Amino acid sequence: MPFKNVDRPIILGIVGDSASGKTTLSDGIANILGPDKVVIICTDDYHCFDRAERAGNGLSALNPQCNYIDILEQHVQQLKSGKPILKPHYNHSTGTLDRPEYIEPREFIIMEGLLGYSTRSMRDAYDVKVYTEPNEDLRIKWKTRRDCMERGYSQAEVSKSLSKRNTDREDFVQPQRTFADMVVSFYPPEERTQETGAHLNVRHTLRPTLPHPDLSPILEAGAKKGLRLELARDIDGKPVDVLEIAGNVDDERASAMENLLWELIPEAQHLRQSVGTFTDESNKQTLSHPLALSQLMITYHVVKAALGHHAI
Repeated sequence: MPFKNVDRPIILGIVGDSASGKTTLSDGIANILGPDKVVIICTDDYHCFDRAERAGNGLSALNPQCNYIDILEQHVQQLKSGKPILKPHYNHSTGTLDRPEYIEPREFIIMEGLLGYSTRSMRDAYDVKVYTEPNEDLRIKWKTRRDCMERGYSQAEVSKSLSKRNTDREDFVQPQRTFADMVVSFYPPEERTQETGAHLNVRHTLRPTLPHPDLSPILEAGAKKGLRLELARDIDGKPVDVLEIAGNVDDERASAMENLLWELIPEAQHLRQSVGTFTDESNKQTLSHPLALSQLMITYHVVKAALGHHAI
């Protein structure tokens, strides 16, 4: 790849609770970078037990004891060294453990799942770390729709699962937030509380662990135009930049930010294409400006890492 100066795979981590938007972000970023240059690995494939076994032993998939974390650590290191792995495969549709897959590293590796930052060894392997944290009511809606439509659950089963997972979610998933360079939080606007798709707002919590792009050229007009950047304190009290993108941001304003991000990574101009599409409740491909800009913001950092700007 013309812009890649680092002689090893670049690894992006995307961690968050179940149905928090990890796969949608991952797929969009892979499409920007080029699907032939990216391998996406779901860290949830490293479950020790199938669905029936978990029901019997009372463990949830969010519990590290339910996952081969040590094997996942080894595989992350092997991939970073350019070596292939034999990856487990958990079938989310049937809840069974299927035949493992032979995976060769590519120029970019996206590791997405529940427990990707649960050990120091894994955290140190990533070039860019993202945590997804949508509004909780929104996440429950996303999870219910996905699990019922794609994984064969009933609404009652999803509700029972959510209740069962609450403690593990607080104990094992949420603490990983503190290790992220960027927290992505989708939430419905006040005037559209039932919104679950294209018109969601998004908040980017940008930690100083990475040099984030200078967006001032398009932000001086303030929030009235749908974009706002301010200095704030994160939940741990540490200073962060917070970028707010409104779901109703107009096409012109969104395009201006998109153009700025592409101008900041001119080495990757050849990758430019439409971003921010997702499958909505009607099973139609829909464009979301906040999603597109989120995918581009993350891609910006991945490209900078490939250039050696985020050396770890």
